[in-house]
Parts: sequence; C-alpha cells; structure tokens
Amino acid sequence: MKTAQKMTREPMSTSGFTTTVVIVGLLFSQTSRGMNKIAPLPRDLEIQLALSALPPHLRENATVYLLNPEKGFEVARRGTNGFHAFVARTGDDTFRGSWPLTEYRDDILYPVSFDQAGAKAQMRVFFDAAEMQAKGTPPGDLKKIIQSRYKTKYYKSPERAGNSYMLSPVLRTYFNPDENDSVVTLSIPHVMYYAPNVSNQDIGGGKLGGSYPFVILHGPHGYSIQLLGVTEKAAVVKEYEEMLAQLCKIKEAWCLPKSKAQDGRD
Repeated sequence: MKTAQKMTREPMSTSGFTTTVVIVGLLFSQTSRGMNKIAPLPRDLEIQLALSALPPHLRENATVYLLNPEKGFEVARRGTNGFHAFVARTGDDTFRGSWPLTEYRDDILYPVSFDQAGAKAQMRVFFDAAEMQAKGTPPGDLKKIIQSRYKTKYYKSPERAGNSYMLSPVLRTYFNPDENDSVVTLSIPHVMYYAPNVSNQDIGGGKLGGSYPFVILHGPHGYSIQLLGVTEKAAVVKEYEEMLAQLCKIKEAWCLPKSKAQDGRD
C-alpha cells in the first residue's frame, strides 16, 4: 500500500495579493472608462418628448421608439404615417470632427424625427450608435467605426427629397461638432430638409443659426435648415411648459437658459 503524501499549499504572499488586486483594478478601470450608463427617461415623458419633434398633425400616427440603455432603440408604438420619432442620447453630430470621443455623455438630449426616406438612411446612424454603445463599444472605437462607415458610404444619402422635423422646445447637443466637444442647451425648433452635396452658396443660404435657410453637414448627408420664427418658437415653448419643467427637475443641464447671457454652454 502506498503511503499517502501530505500536500501543503504555500500561502499567497501579501505582496502577491496586492499586485493581483492592482492589476484587476487597472483592467477594470481601462474597460469601464468613458462607459457612463445612460439613465432612461420616464416612459411617458420620453414618448412625449419624442413626439414633440413632430408637428401636431403627424404625432398621433407616428412610430415612436424608446431607448433601452441595455439594447438600443425599441419600438414603443408602431405608427402608420411613415414618420418615426425618438430621443437620441448620442446624436449623429457626436461623430463630426477629429476631436476624440473619450466618454459617453449622459446629458445629451436630441429629440428628432424622420420620414420614410430619412428612416432608411439618416436614422440608421442613431440606431447603430445606440446599439453599439449598449453592447459596450468604447467611445473612441464607436466614433472611428461610424466615421469609417460614412467614408465607405455604408450610410447612404436619402433616396428622395424629404425632411426631418426637430420641432421640440429643447435640445442639448454639441455646439460646434466640427471643431470641438463643447455642448449647449437651447430651444431651437426647426425643420431639416435633405440636401446631399448641396452647399450654402447653392441655396443662397444665410448665416448659421439665422432666420434664413442655411446648410449644415455639407456632403452626402447634408441638411438645409429652416428655423421656426420667434412667435412660433414661443408657442412651442408655451405648449410644453410642463414637460420642460419635468426635464429640468431630472437634470439641471436640461433646463432652458433664462436669458441670452445664459446660453447653457459647457
């Protein structure tokens, strides 16, 4: 009979344990950096905010999407009129310019809608970004992926003329995304008309943000923008006073500036 051998295990040294903890901590820090979790809006509030992007006559029969931070956009209500509305928390302008995207902001608020042509083209960027973000794609990688898809024409221009309504009384997004990552909260209800490869000069456009139409995002995915007039804008803000108050309570960054001196820019 063989004699059983007594097995002994050397205790892990304190220094070895400490090193392991440090390595795990560094790895966790590197993988989680910039991966801010977006808290979903209350369901009814998000639906109302999404529909505020549309004019009144299109709201009742539009398809509405809600953002599931764990998966991406999901249909909340399927419509029949060919228009689609949702609230992006990472907008398509996130992928403009060469500035590095180091984190996912949790304060972007981008109510937008598209007609059928836009849903097949422009809207895909928002949905792809939301899905990849939900799956844990690092911010810098996501920006590179989307920019690469633009360059390779994976994202195509709308196949016909059409428009994207952004008539909501509140918008928080990048102020000058071609240059930097500064963000702003403002009330700027407007309509965006698809203008692929059209320049501001082509349409005799006015200045950026002015009362006359102007072109943004020059190239295959460009838009001609028409802002609502002062009276119409005031009416939109008045209509949604209660909704705006709710958003302001949830996050201070979503409060509309009280004066021109307070432009909400970070």
